[in-house]
Amino acid sequence: MQTSRGRRRAASPASTPRVVEVIHTERPRDLHRDARRRRGPFQQITEFASASGIGQKAGIALAATGLVLTVTVPATSPVMATDAGGAPVAASAVTPQPAVTAEAGAQIDFSRSAVVTQADPDGKLKQLLSAQSAGAVSSAASAGSLGAPLATMSTASPFGYRVSPITGGSGDFHRGQDYVAQCGTSVLAAATGTVTFVGWHQYGGGNRVVVDHGNGLETTYNHLSSFNVTEGQTVSRGDVVALSGTTGASTGCHLHFEVQVNGEVVDPTRWL
Repeated sequence: MQTSRGRRRAASPASTPRVVEVIHTERPRDLHRDARRRRGPFQQITEFASASGIGQKAGIALAATGLVLTVTVPATSPVMATDAGGAPVAASAVTPQPAVTAEAGAQIDFSRSAVVTQADPDGKLKQLLSAQSAGAVSSAASAGSLGAPLATMSTASPFGYRVSPITGGSGDFHRGQDYVAQCGTSVLAAATGTVTFVGWHQYGGGNRVVVDHGNGLETTYNHLSSFNVTEGQTVSRGDVVALSGTTGASTGCHLHFEVQVNGEVVDPTRWL
């Protein structure tokens, strides 16, 4: 029916109120719930951090900042070690740790042991020359592939243009590298090869030895006082091929060392 205020009122009898059905379902009891409630989240995080190896102080800091910590523990972690009954135990309880002792006045040396490796320069040179001509080898690749022709290396005059020690004129092209050497000093083969020349060099080299290392690479040793090899002989790196001197166009005892690539002289320091 319609009321004076425009609202409708039901004319039929009021409906029967619905009965609220109460369902009682017994949830499985969590045996550790009460213990967690008593410890609280702050204590739970610190205990977990201490057990997982992070440290109690780090766990307190994480708990204080409110961070959620997720850790993946490897199989070798202390918390994964178990005893015969399956209960987790500390790793120190599984594997006994040896006792470390030292005297009060003991000195500890923290220096590292030197690591020494022996290179194979002849193998490097052979690999370089077997793959390509000596003229195609880059300076970076050729560096260190030849050995020193003297036990002690001290440059007296470098490769390239210089003032001639014979005439005193400028613009003299020095075809090799001069090294200080007293007369009679052992001259060494720079690498394994075959001796192709032993004799007098008519263009100022005096007594001269030439060693062919293959594929366009040769070394020459000049102003020698005597020879220790013959033509056709195979020499190894470091073998004595001659003794230094001052024969030919020379102003004093020294070794004039040349490196030739396909018949053309190059700076010896590129290969040494």
